[in-house]
Amino acid sequence: MSTAERQAKIRIVLVNTSHPGNIGGAARAMKNMGLAELYLVEPREYPAPRAVWRAAGARDVLANAKIVGSVDEAIKDCGLVIGTSARERRIPWPLINPRECGDKIWKEAKSHQVALLFGREDRGLTNSELQKCHYHVHIPSNPDYSSLNLATAVQVLSYEIRMASLTRKNGKLPEMNEWDQPLATADELELFHDHLASTMADLKFYDPDNPKQLLTRMRRLFNRTRMDKMEVSMLRGLLSAAQRKQGK
Repeated sequence: MSTAERQAKIRIVLVNTSHPGNIGGAARAMKNMGLAELYLVEPREYPAPRAVWRAAGARDVLANAKIVGSVDEAIKDCGLVIGTSARERRIPWPLINPRECGDKIWKEAKSHQVALLFGREDRGLTNSELQKCHYHVHIPSNPDYSSLNLATAVQVLSYEIRMASLTRKNGKLPEMNEWDQPLATADELELFHDHLASTMADLKFYDPDNPKQLLTRMRRLFNRTRMDKMEVSMLRGLLSAAQRKQGK
């Protein structure tokens, strides 16, 4: 199954949203992370210009949003339902963190429809709505200011789904180490450090007879950056210009 086919099985369900701007913000968050299936359960004000304005480049997500009359209608064909919850419940429910949520949703979307429920801005999902969920997910925000904007919560959990989709079979994310120049080789770095030492000596910044730890610390500094060939060339050009000023 392709990534796009699996993404199409993941629906974001907003329940009884009161502010249309949050609907638009949620649509934008979804599209940022490759999701497009938006379900709106009895939105209090929709359609609305504020939703379109907040959606920015995700107006297609809004245009295709499905408006339904109940949570049951939104989730009826789903094999996995997860509800967002910020409160402890009298009866404990299986609780997962955002990373586990993203992983479960991505894995199960391979075989069936999946729904992620977000409640009302002022009071979240009701107990009866949460009881329709297989799991509850809690975003561990700052306890001194724990209230998350609805669109922000959608962004956080959509991001975790995105990260799960990018994870390789060995459980690791692909490395983002593309670079526009090849890295400098060991011999090129040795020539650079020799050039640096001689230039510092010419400038009387470094005393070869009393080196202390200066050259070692300089090596450590430049080794941390893992310079590429062009960077080494630029720095050596700078060193040569400094030597010319000294008449060397």
